[in-house]
Amino acid sequence: MHIQKVNFKNTEGQQLVGRLELPINQHPHNFVIFAHCFTCNKNLSAVKNITRELTANGFGVLRFDFTGLGESEGAFENTNFSGNVEDLISASNYLKENYTAPTLLIGHSLGGAAVIFAASKIKSVKAVATIGAPSTPKHVQHLIKSSVSEIKATGKANVNIGGRAFTIKKQFLDDIETKSLPDVAQNLRKALLVMHAPQDTTVGIENAEEIYVAARHPKSFVTLDGADHLLMKKEDSIYAGSVIATWAKRYITIPTIETVNTTHQAVASLDAQDGYTAQMTVGNHTMMADEPIAYGGNDFGPSPYEYVSAGLSACTAITVQMYVKRKDWDLQNIEVHTSHTKVVKPVIENGENKEIKVDTFIREIKLTGNLDEKQIQRILQIANKCPVHKTLHSAIEVITKLV
Repeated sequence: MHIQKVNFKNTEGQQLVGRLELPINQHPHNFVIFAHCFTCNKNLSAVKNITRELTANGFGVLRFDFTGLGESEGAFENTNFSGNVEDLISASNYLKENYTAPTLLIGHSLGGAAVIFAASKIKSVKAVATIGAPSTPKHVQHLIKSSVSEIKATGKANVNIGGRAFTIKKQFLDDIETKSLPDVAQNLRKALLVMHAPQDTTVGIENAEEIYVAARHPKSFVTLDGADHLLMKKEDSIYAGSVIATWAKRYITIPTIETVNTTHQAVASLDAQDGYTAQMTVGNHTMMADEPIAYGGNDFGPSPYEYVSAGLSACTAITVQMYVKRKDWDLQNIEVHTSHTKVVKPVIENGENKEIKVDTFIREIKLTGNLDEKQIQRILQIANKCPVHKTLHSAIEVITKLV
């Protein structure tokens, strides 16, 4: 994946810092915003794992630190739940102005409550997914229950959450008292996925039920059986990301790649706005070709010469396997590593010394199995007889027609 550090302003003019992760082999078909849990940050391992599953499915994902947390500016003690919602709207505006407005919001724990509130205010959002979310923002009071009385009496208190010290002010408690998540969920009218672990001891499973019952269809529930609240086990967060990516595709628009009809073995199509990223149909298969970033491409697919190298590697491996199977030799695996380069070689032309560039394919073969030296040498001879190898060494014509 491609990761970019991004900065944008919140409604108070403070700089929020995030990471925008993009698919490695295509432009994102949709953008996602991820809201982290209370007092967490964008770099929680679960957030990274979920993000990577989404980018592997073609999504672009913005994960950022709420005001006063992580790398973002501002004082956490002056923030509240409403501020988190405003931060999400600011993140949405950043994507809309610089890329494409988000269609999916994902929130973890209190971030799950925040994305439901934010989704009701962001028109572009088509789907919302929550993970271990409380059914009311007021639920976070139990994390600071020993200090609630002090906060109400003196206006603030220092509390310890997850081994870290934070200052919580009375305005934070006053703010969450006014927020009714069931009312917002009932009127959301956007696809909702509720994910929760029955064993969650931080936010009980009953919260998932309350959110689900309050929401209108289309709504879904997926259990994260055996997971803890922070999804500390890698397999749990990877599973969550995979499910969200698959579920969301039902409710968002993903542009289709049109294939071009042809009577030939391969066709490449390239629009003016595509740069060098060519859509290809090869036989019954679709793929793409591109140029490296250094050459002005996006590196979304192999370069044309890499495809030629791949064809030589594949043809060599297949030809050798066909031969050894007929001979019943014990070749368990063959790896063919091929690269294309241009080698400068001296030549004499009309009595003058000159240099020319010769297209050169460097091929290295690794054989695994019980083979004697005679068999190995014969296999190397057969490798040089593969059809693509012979084509590259023969006289070639390319007949071009306009259709």
